[in-house]
Amino acid sequence: MTVSIRHARDILQQAELLYSAGQVQAALHKVAQQINARLADSHPLVLSVMGGAVVFSGQLLPLLDFPLDFDYVHVSRYGDARHGGAMQWKVEPRENVRGRVVLLLDDILDEGHTLATLHERVLALGAKKCYSAVLADKQHGRKKPIRADFVGIELPDRFVFGYGMDIEGAWRNLPAIYAVKE
Repeated sequence: MTVSIRHARDILQQAELLYSAGQVQAALHKVAQQINARLADSHPLVLSVMGGAVVFSGQLLPLLDFPLDFDYVHVSRYGDARHGGAMQWKVEPRENVRGRVVLLLDDILDEGHTLATLHERVLALGAKKCYSAVLADKQHGRKKPIRADFVGIELPDRFVFGYGMDIEGAWRNLPAIYAVKE
């Protein structure tokens, strides 16, 4: 269920700005440069993880200066909740990953379960190589099952939203990244 407009605005008004729109754009360009350097000769299949990575993917793709194919996967552990739950597949990777270099794009590497599951699934479907890029890597001090190959920014261990990441279904459309006040 989506939050009311009033509640969504209250959340934003009480939130703390962690990264401005300018800082987020600088991180995006940094990730693009790293990907361009590593994947320029590979003609990869880029898989965007819906729905969180839609903003990151949409703004990153025009910065990549090599030919690529694009598709998406849709898996969720959060829904409208603030804590991750069971993995829910909505659209699984398709068979077209066989023999390909694949680049997974996601908004945030939090606990790492979603990205690790996607990485394993892509390789099981026969991908030659699988890379991952995230806008943000949450620093919570716990061991993660995977590390992203390309990371834009590091975030503190707080509930964050904006730039594709939602809070109770709202505010994916913000150009900056905010944290819920503690």
